This record gives sequence, C-alpha cells and structure tokens, in this order.
Amino acid sequence: MRSSLVFLLAGIILFWCGREVMKLTALPVGFLFFMVPLPYIVYDAMAFPLKLFVAKYSVLSLKLMGITVLREGNIIMFPQTVFEVADACSGLRSLMSLLALAVAVAFMTQKSPGRRLILIVSALPIAIFTNMLRVIVTGVLAQYYGAAAAEGFFHEFAGLAVFAVAMLLLLAESALLRRWGR
Repeated sequence: MRSSLVFLLAGIILFWCGREVMKLTALPVGFLFFMVPLPYIVYDAMAFPLKLFVAKYSVLSLKLMGITVLREGNIIMFPQTVFEVADACSGLRSLMSLLALAVAVAFMTQKSPGRRLILIVSALPIAIFTNMLRVIVTGVLAQYYGAAAAEGFFHEFAGLAVFAVAMLLLLAESALLRRWGR
C-alpha cells in the first residue's frame, strides 16, 4: 500500500508512453521508492541489530582510547553517566538518506554498472562508520566534559555533522572510482 503510487506511476508511463519511455524513466521512477517509509516491523528488525553493532564497536574503540566504559546491550555506561544508543541513534535513517544520495551520485558520476554498484553498496559501511564516530565522540565528550557537553546542542549538531562527513566520504569515493576507471 505504501509503494502503490510508485507502481501506479510506472504503470501509467508504461500504458501511455510505451516500453521505450519506461526504460528512459526507470531510474527516476525507481528512485521514488526512497520516499516510501519502511514499515515499522522492518525498521525495527533492522534498527535493533544496527544499534547493538554500533554500541559494541563504539565501546571497543573507546576502550582502546583508554576510556573507562562498560556496555550492556545498547546501554553505554561511563563512571559519571549512562547513555542509551536508541533507535534514532542506530543510524538507519541516515543510512537510508545516504543510500538515496549514493544512488543519485552513482548514476550521475559513474558510467560503469560495476562502479555504480560499488558506490551504492559502500553507503552501508560509510553510514555505519560515521554513526559510530558520532557515538565515539559523544563518549569522549561525556568522559572528559560530563554528560551535559554530550547532550543537547552537540547531540543535534553531531547528527548533521556526521551526515556531512558521510556525504564527503561518498563524494570522495566517487571521485576515486572515476579516476581509477580511467
């Protein structure tokens, strides 16, 4: 039901304009699937393991930096404060946005289907890495400056900054793939 408008639009194009026009408009029509929100059951099934993964490896990184931290599931405990890696912090929303951006960048900058696929698939590790970076920086701030420094404005700003870093990594990868292909 959520995606019926996209199928309806594809059917209208196919019926009114034929197969040739449908081939030409397949990418823009298919891109409309990114506007369809994931069903909650799918979102929850993806967000839970993702937030556990982010919490686990962020804590591992914090420990390697010499910070005293403990993890139980998606709860990260510092000596002064406790943080929860919530569904919103799982990075799934930024992953979906970065995936849409990766598809657009791949089709605008890459000629080879293989390089397009590499760029699109790489959106997943980039999104996870940058989200882990956000949790790590939040943990460092919590350790050295207290919980107040890691919450509020910084938490909101970090989400935007991390997505900007993810976009820059994606664009840099696109440039490398274009140069590598020559």
